[in-house]
Amino acid sequence: MPFAYLCDFDGTISPEDIGAAFVRKFSAGRDDDRERLLGEWFAGGLGHRELTRRECELVTATEEEALEFGRTFRLDPHFAPFVREALGRGDSVMVVSEGFDFYVRDHLQRAGFPDLPWASNRAVFAGDRVTPEHPFADPACESCGNCKAQHVRRYRGRGFHTVIVGDGLSDRCGARAADTVLAKGDLLRWCERESMPHVPFDTFADVAEFARRQDLSAPLPRPSRTASRAGRRG
Repeated sequence: MPFAYLCDFDGTISPEDIGAAFVRKFSAGRDDDRERLLGEWFAGGLGHRELTRRECELVTATEEEALEFGRTFRLDPHFAPFVREALGRGDSVMVVSEGFDFYVRDHLQRAGFPDLPWASNRAVFAGDRVTPEHPFADPACESCGNCKAQHVRRYRGRGFHTVIVGDGLSDRCGARAADTVLAKGDLLRWCERESMPHVPFDTFADVAEFARRQDLSAPLPRPSRTASRAGRRG
C-alpha cells in the first residue's frame, strides 16, 4: 500500500512559524490585542479561522512587503530530499497549512517543487490591508481555516495509508483522521494527553527514516513519549 504524507508547513517544513512571525512583524504596537487573541485560541474559545480573521485586522502590510518578509525564512534542509525520495518510491506528499498562500507557494517553488500539491488559507491584499479567505474550510465546521482532515480522508479514499506530519494544535483534526501521526511540539504533547498513538520526530531526516522502514511486512514503530519543540499555526 502506498503512503501519503500530509505535511504541516509552519514549524514543520519551515522550522519557524512564518505566519505567526508575519502577524507579529506587521502588527507592531498591537501586542496586547494579539496576545489576547492567542489566549482565547489556546483556551479553546476561538477557532483558528476566526483567529486568522481577527489577526489580519491588526496587520498593515503590502503584498510585496509580505513576500519579501517570507523569503527571510528557510525550510528544513531535509525536506527536499525527503520529498524526492518519497515520490520516487511511489508515495505521495502534500503540504497542508493553516498559514498563508503567499509564502507557502513561494517557498515550494523556490525549493524546486512548483507542482507539489498544497492547501492553505489565502491572503488577499488591497493596498496595505490583508483579508483572509478559506477555500479549504469544511462548511460543516466553523473552527479550522484549512480542514486537514478532509485532505487525509481524500487520500485514504484513494487507497493510501495516510500519515499526518505536524507540530501544532492546528494539526489535531488531521491527526484524528490519519492512519499514522508523526508529531513534535504541541501536537506531540496533545497526543500524549489524549493517549493517541504517535511517532515523535524532530526534522525531516527522521520523517525520511520512518518512510524507509515502511513496507507491508514491517510493523510501525512503537509510539514514544519524547518531548519536542512547540508550534502554533501549522
